[in-house]
Amino acid sequence: MTTVTAEASRTPVPPGTISVSEPAAVSPATRSANQNEIIERALIDASTRSPVLALFGSAVVWLLFSTLLGFIASMKLHSPEFLGNISFLTYGRVYTAYTNSFIYGWCSLAGMGVAIWLMARLCRVSVRAPGVLAFGALFWNVGLFLGIASILAGQGRSLEAMELPGFAHAIMFVGFMLIGLWGAVLYRYRRGSGVFISVWYLLGALFWFPWLLATANVLISLPQVRGVVQSMTAAWYAQNLMGWWFTSIGLAAAYFFIPKVIDRPVHSYNLATLGFWSFAFFSGLTGMVRLSGGPVPAWVVSLSIAASIMMLVPLTTVTVNLLTTMRGRFNMVYHSPTLRFVFFGAVAFTVTGFISIFASLRSVDRALHFTQFGAAHQQLLLYSFFSMVMFGSIYYITPRLVGCEWLSSTMISVHFWGAAYGGAFLAVLLLIAGIDQGSSLNDPDSTYAQIIQLTRAYFPGQSFIWFLIAIGHAFFALHFLLMLLRIGQPGGEPTLFAPLDEEAH
Repeated sequence: MTTVTAEASRTPVPPGTISVSEPAAVSPATRSANQNEIIERALIDASTRSPVLALFGSAVVWLLFSTLLGFIASMKLHSPEFLGNISFLTYGRVYTAYTNSFIYGWCSLAGMGVAIWLMARLCRVSVRAPGVLAFGALFWNVGLFLGIASILAGQGRSLEAMELPGFAHAIMFVGFMLIGLWGAVLYRYRRGSGVFISVWYLLGALFWFPWLLATANVLISLPQVRGVVQSMTAAWYAQNLMGWWFTSIGLAAAYFFIPKVIDRPVHSYNLATLGFWSFAFFSGLTGMVRLSGGPVPAWVVSLSIAASIMMLVPLTTVTVNLLTTMRGRFNMVYHSPTLRFVFFGAVAFTVTGFISIFASLRSVDRALHFTQFGAAHQQLLLYSFFSMVMFGSIYYITPRLVGCEWLSSTMISVHFWGAAYGGAFLAVLLLIAGIDQGSSLNDPDSTYAQIIQLTRAYFPGQSFIWFLIAIGHAFFALHFLLMLLRIGQPGGEPTLFAPLDEEAH
């Protein structure tokens, strides 16, 4: 008999079952239960179609826009005259617009789309009034557009991850509440007694994010919160935006799609539980590592360093759990687009976690704090981990919403190699540049001009890598547009890299 994975079927089998060719005799009760489950999933997918596709579609547009801005910013590092006669494309403005359009445009919108679909599927509840979620996506996009325009016009704020003006965050907050509250509604009316580990992470993300966004914006607007306290608030927000928001959604997706595609339950729910609660507790205390060496109380930074080291607990439990779940099924990476993207992201999560712990140490931070190392860390977390998991999730979810399969496995391959190699090479290049820059900054014999020349040597390679990433994104955006137009393979057999009866070589 031939084993069939969950991704190999238009209607995946439930996690934890062994899917084989149908026996000669199936009882009428079993057949009826399977049909009811198929109908239930179809109704749930139909209810999420318009809001999730709206979130994915706008996320892809912001991905292309942020890619363009990232390439321009990279070019300006070694060719300042590039578009030098356009005032709103100075490096300070264009780089800030790039980071915010990537974080709040691509990452956040894609994450919300995946979160809503996963909550509906795992809670087995259809989305009521899906137009409200689509309206929330509209609010978010309008607020973000006005915020990016303000940054390019020189009206942004000077706090990391909070450069968007306050009014833009206010509009986006309203949009998120129209989307995020639906996640709580889905959980409230869930069917079944069990709660999946993915739901835990999603609920955490959907409650943590509005608290972070509202609290940080209110605090920094108060006249009493100025100077060091304002910087501490921004550091707390930026760090937990990466952890409680993006990492939570990324891990929720990884915990769902890896077992789903390989047709095997999560190895250990005890490990998963330990990982979730240790992550929820320690991640929120790590923010002050961003101000190590600054004019803040030493005990505050020490607490954050200790919490960063304790992040070894969730990092280890998640890594061991996912790798053990995949044991014996690693060959599926050769076949499944979803698994290849998500598994790459899971590996990047482990690498990023260990780098974060290492970089939090005072002796290391002293050498790397004001270097390209910080950009490398963000690249690993938001792109190599989170974005790759989101790409894989979109490759799985979209066919179930539009009713046809992806047109070309070749286009998916081009996207993967552009994103995987491009993202990894860019992170490695920035890591090396940061280490080299840090060692020069700590050398008393080095002049500032020498350090600039040394760092500048890495930037042409960075621009070339951005070009490779842009190619991958262009193929992905075109492929997604074809899916929205229902130009794809007929529904039934998934688009795989290689047939399931072929083994990886």
